[in-house]
Amino acid sequence: MGVGSLIIFIAMILAAGIAASVLMQTMNNLQQQAMKTGEETLREVSSGVRVTHVSGFSNGTKLTQLGVFIQTTAGSEPIDISRTVIALSDSSVKVLLDYTSTCYSGSASNGLFGTINASNLSSTTYGIIVIRDIDASCSRQVPVINDEDIVVLMVNTSKCFPGGLGGRVEVSGSILSEYGVRGLISFVTPSSLHSTIVDLQP
Repeated sequence: MGVGSLIIFIAMILAAGIAASVLMQTMNNLQQQAMKTGEETLREVSSGVRVTHVSGFSNGTKLTQLGVFIQTTAGSEPIDISRTVIALSDSSVKVLLDYTSTCYSGSASNGLFGTINASNLSSTTYGIIVIRDIDASCSRQVPVINDEDIVVLMVNTSKCFPGGLGGRVEVSGSILSEYGVRGLISFVTPSSLHSTIVDLQP
């Protein structure tokens, strides 16, 4: 009887120990998952890009190029532009554009719309012109922007939309970064496009 009771007692202790070990492991996994989820949520809320200005280039009748000025949001983590997509729509056509390293400039050396060759851009690609990059983080192959950096995303609208954007066209879109808040594009083209450079947003 004594030996049997001892065996049962030891078995109960072992079972309790195994159960406690499983509970501790589960709690540890849950804690790690909660921390990871919290970090991801914080990054989604506090990071992202914002559109500060949009300019257009007119050939006299239609807008053939767009320059979208962007910055990171306040307190944002660095944003990799090579993983950023531009979505644009004129209510009839919607296009999605990815970055191409063939259209990149480290400065606006010949004016906003004369620095890169827009003819090299297609209906699925956009280029980059760096306006301000204090820490040289935005390179051709790894275009990363962070606090206080300003870059312009260049779009060839004559290839995205048939012939370009005419007058009184409502355009909407967004800058979709890898994570965080998206930058919004929203403007209506003016009725007269005689000026070469047109301010569209804000």
